[in-house]
Amino acid sequence: MAAQDVFATMPWWVKWVAVPLVVLVVFGGLIASVVGFLIALLFKVLVVVAVIGGLMYVVRRFTSASSSSRHDDW
Repeated sequence: MAAQDVFATMPWWVKWVAVPLVVLVVFGGLIASVVGFLIALLFKVLVVVAVIGGLMYVVRRFTSASSSSRHDDW
């Protein structure tokens, strides 16, 4: 008897309520760890993007200011 046959004979509430609850109880910590890791990773990626963007802004600001002062010297 295959697992598909076993589930076919079960009531709907076993398939759609009991089994997902058992999976959440057994793997809930693992699921929470993975979701937490993904959220932390996304936050770190956003911080890196913001810092690199800020650095690019500052470098362009200072290089354009220094290049315009060089043109005034000529």
